[in-house]
Amino acid sequence: MLTQAPRGTKDILPSDAYKWQYVEKLFRDVCEKFGYKEIRTPGFEHTELFKRGVGETTDIVQKEMYSFKDNGGREITLKPEGTAPVVRAFIEHKLYADTQPTKLYYITPCFRYERPQAGRLRAFHQFGVEVFGADNASIDAEVIAIAMMFYRQLSITNLELRINSIGCPECRGKYNETLKTFLKSKLGHLCKTCQDRYERNPMRIIDCKVESCKEELKDIPLMLDHICSDCKEHFERLKESLELMGISYQVDPTIVRGLDYYRRTAFEIVSYEIGSQSTVCGGGRYDGLVEALGGPAVPGVGFGMGIERLLLTLENNHIEIPRPKGLDIFIATLGEKAGREATRLLYKLRMAGISGDKDHMNRSLKAQFKYADKLNASYTIVIGEDELEKDAVALKNMKTGDQVEIKLSNILCELKDRLGKEE
Repeated sequence: MLTQAPRGTKDILPSDAYKWQYVEKLFRDVCEKFGYKEIRTPGFEHTELFKRGVGETTDIVQKEMYSFKDNGGREITLKPEGTAPVVRAFIEHKLYADTQPTKLYYITPCFRYERPQAGRLRAFHQFGVEVFGADNASIDAEVIAIAMMFYRQLSITNLELRINSIGCPECRGKYNETLKTFLKSKLGHLCKTCQDRYERNPMRIIDCKVESCKEELKDIPLMLDHICSDCKEHFERLKESLELMGISYQVDPTIVRGLDYYRRTAFEIVSYEIGSQSTVCGGGRYDGLVEALGGPAVPGVGFGMGIERLLLTLENNHIEIPRPKGLDIFIATLGEKAGREATRLLYKLRMAGISGDKDHMNRSLKAQFKYADKLNASYTIVIGEDELEKDAVALKNMKTGDQVEIKLSNILCELKDRLGKEE
């Protein structure tokens, strides 16, 4: 057990880390094109934040959170999602007092106790975007556009954007009464989870995955047919904004959010490449969340996407992430004096922005060249007694096999010149 990672966790080894670095950089670049700034929040928060921010009736809070008492007796929870901590930071640091909207993005680890499966782990990572202070449907469309542009730049095209409106507290209150009237006679035929949701969270019953429940619910009234005129206008503006940007969508009236602070826009981006867990990004508007967590009445909208699922989608679409280039130079050495010179020279090269390495294992010259190949070095030189005396080395291009003799004392200028021409 000591040498095995806990179930539901995964090491990211150097052989895969470059993929993470690539998608993280691309996500940052896309967000910054839209004027979003990065926010970083702690890995754990007070448990009450997630009870209020995620909802006590949700599976996350009821079954999946890693919660504990710290040495001071405080109830603490490892971050199960990214939105509530960002809202907490928005309130604590009074970002609502700045010129609005506040546009934020984050890259964060999260933790949930659930059954590990493809693309879903207990310790996982999320990309997320949150916008505060704007209630116009155009910002909802912009948030969606960030996700869609990100996927497009990764060459993921077999995705479907699904959108819905879940109304506002006024029209949803009337809808819930209609929904409960419909469900009352069917309650005995529904699963225990649906029965529990009947009083506390009836809209979530629409989202049930149990086949017998699906059969009972096939004629269930849908929120989209009961939204008020203001919510309908907001939804039409959302669709118009998406169309102006050329973003295709499907209206899916079964997308729901059960908690009171969710309003109007709800959306999912679906992939058909990773099995049953097909939603790769989900988000929507949560105009009541800032207020629910003790802040002023400030509207909000955002999304979250799992990085592990993203990488799995790339893999299943046979999309290769470019491998990083190797070292600029490898210095092979013969003898202690040459080894000391390589140490001095390498530090000078590295300080000048040139990447390089040397042998630290007392390998033979042949083995050093094999190691240089493994490191994918662009150039190699060999330093021995003769090279030190003559101030001359053979600079070998490892891709072409060509080599030229250069002054060892001039290697920095030579490498800068050659590497500059190759870029």
